[in-house]
Amino acid sequence: MALLEKGGKFQISLKSVPESVVEIERMVDEINSSAALSEDMYGNVLIALTEAVNNAIIHGNRRIAEKLVNVEIGLSANGRRLVVVVEDQGEGFDHLSIADPTLETNLQEEAGRGVFLMKQLSDMVVFSKNGAMVEMHFRL
Repeated sequence: MALLEKGGKFQISLKSVPESVVEIERMVDEINSSAALSEDMYGNVLIALTEAVNNAIIHGNRRIAEKLVNVEIGLSANGRRLVVVVEDQGEGFDHLSIADPTLETNLQEEAGRGVFLMKQLSDMVVFSKNGAMVEMHFRL
């Protein structure tokens, strides 16, 4: 955990185009080489972060390439959690109004699965800035 133990953070700014998502796997690979994540943790971080970035690009920034999605990954103050923050430049959204995609009435819906996955794969999810910023915590 050399870089992360020293209070270092991995940061990247992505253009709001779908092709930017490929950078997420590279970022998680870099974190993995520094933090030696378990196989499950690696997958959980990769999927949750990919969902958050996809949501930021598509829903937050409405695919306006000039708008950025900022991603930051580091350790919590006590060093026991990996903290992942994704922020877009959109107006935000009401995360409490998203329907549960596991309910039978919502199974055919195309939207709503990203937030559900982030909540299922991380230990804690916090929305701020009117929903334009999401912070996910993963216990190490």
